[in-house]
Amino acid sequence: MQPFVIALLSLAAIAVAGGHAVMWKRDPRAALGWLGLILLLPVAGAALYAVFGINRLSRKAQALYARHDSHPVKIRDSSAHAGPALKEKLEQLGLTELDAVVSRSVPAVARELLGGNLVQPLQSGADAYGAMLRAIGDARRSVTLCTYIFDHDPAGQRFLDALRDATARGVQVRVLIDALGDRYTFPSMLGRLERAGVTTAVFLPTLWPAHMVYANLRNHRKLLVVDGELAFTGGMNIRQGHVMVDGAEGAERYPPIVDLHFRIEGPVVAELQAIFCDDWAFTTGETLHSDDFFPILERRGGVLARALDDGPGRSLSRLRWVKLGALACAHSRVRIATPYFLPDEGLLTGLVTAARRGVDVEVLIPEKNNLLMVQWACEAMLWQLLDGGVTIRKVAPPFDHTKLMVVDDAWTLLGSANWDARSLRLNFELDVECYDRELARALSALLDDKVSRSRVVTLEEVDSRSVPVRLRDGLARLATPYL
Repeated sequence: MQPFVIALLSLAAIAVAGGHAVMWKRDPRAALGWLGLILLLPVAGAALYAVFGINRLSRKAQALYARHDSHPVKIRDSSAHAGPALKEKLEQLGLTELDAVVSRSVPAVARELLGGNLVQPLQSGADAYGAMLRAIGDARRSVTLCTYIFDHDPAGQRFLDALRDATARGVQVRVLIDALGDRYTFPSMLGRLERAGVTTAVFLPTLWPAHMVYANLRNHRKLLVVDGELAFTGGMNIRQGHVMVDGAEGAERYPPIVDLHFRIEGPVVAELQAIFCDDWAFTTGETLHSDDFFPILERRGGVLARALDDGPGRSLSRLRWVKLGALACAHSRVRIATPYFLPDEGLLTGLVTAARRGVDVEVLIPEKNNLLMVQWACEAMLWQLLDGGVTIRKVAPPFDHTKLMVVDDAWTLLGSANWDARSLRLNFELDVECYDRELARALSALLDDKVSRSRVVTLEEVDSRSVPVRLRDGLARLATPYL
């Protein structure tokens, strides 16, 4: 009887888990891989698929968002909305087609392209943290902060002090920390924030066994909004490494990290605030609608901008389509800086196709990555890009965490997302697209500085790797969907 029961259980496991994988997996290669594992190890494979293979969060997120109205964007100057003036500027920039692609990927009812924004790059942790801490110190009504990592270190302590003081002044403070990022240091900052009276929440707590289920579905956004009027976003977490330089005292304990953050004013800040509020409602159930968080916003500059949130919920693959659209619409030059460069087959094809159309495509990656598996997997795919005419540059240490894309010195994509599956399929990310020549040229000049500290990777160099190294890199590449 026992063998008969085991056989029935195995067949049931194959039917249920295998059927689910075939019906719901977007990538046929992933479906085939899971199906093979389930057939080879019916009970164990089905159990592994139940833990790692099912995106439960997507359905949970969709159900939550369906119960919440979109946060209204209140702007006194109606010219900030789409209209003849915005369309004329897009035509002058030669970016009408790109805007059309993004608009179809991002419904206007969710995130609208808005004029009248001021976007200022902050090129170091010292500049970014200084501006952010001053803004928190000047806050009168509200502070909302979302971060992947909030380290228990000197930088984290400065932010803790500022948030505690703002709370004591009567400012409405909300802090959202990703549960996995919260564990980068021990003890975590969560308890200290709570003891300081700061209203704090953890995104998807990772207590066993939940961390096995949601290890990849993390909130990777970095966003600070003060009084609903001033925002900071980009690639910087809260950690001491961002303010360290090579050779400085403490650099061994807190390895230096080069990164880029942005100070943003204008109508698009309301969209950024709405993204935080959606995450906060998802995590806590509290809805933030008051004027303390959503004041009426006015024009501050000349940048057309749109907030682009991406994640396993209703916005899945939004940033991937935006990047593919930018590659397809580029006329002369595409410049990309990213610390983790593991593009899927579609993005690889988009990069090579752009290069073969005659577009100058340049990708800047770190010489030494802080994640060895990512570096090895990246090395395994570089030959395809080099053979297709893409220029690859490796930037000298310290580790460069900058995430930036500039197209035709007119369009910029900035924010938290990397060029890998973790950012584009598994995590919650936040980018901002900007249509403005002055900003794009300033950021292109910043990339020129990185180029001066880089070297070109050649096809001969990649092909000269030894067989053991190629094997190592190739095996690492097999894990790219999860790196």
